[in-house]
Amino acid sequence: MDSILTSVKALLGITEEHEYFDSTLIIHINSVLASLTQLGVGSKNGFSIKDKSSVWSDFLSDDKTLEFVKSFVYLKVRLLFDPPQSSSVISAVERQVSELEWRILVAADPDGTK
Repeated sequence: MDSILTSVKALLGITEEHEYFDSTLIIHINSVLASLTQLGVGSKNGFSIKDKSSVWSDFLSDDKTLEFVKSFVYLKVRLLFDPPQSSSVISAVERQVSELEWRILVAADPDGTK
């Protein structure tokens, strides 16, 4: 499950074979990846996916300190694609996203030089 698209789909409860939402998910994933680029993660030239062939190591290289980026991408895509019905659940997910964003900032620039 190294494919970015396939792993996000799995976390959303969508099987790999079900491709109906792929174009929408790809747009949302690319938006989140662009946000991550602004936070200092990935290539300075940006990164985007076109299909399920793009894998996490293409974006993160082998940096194990950024594994939580995968959860960040999933949670942000979930809020864009299939937001929870309950406002309290939305708030909980938004708090998780905020914490992950802070951790990403620290991991991307651990010595605070940016």
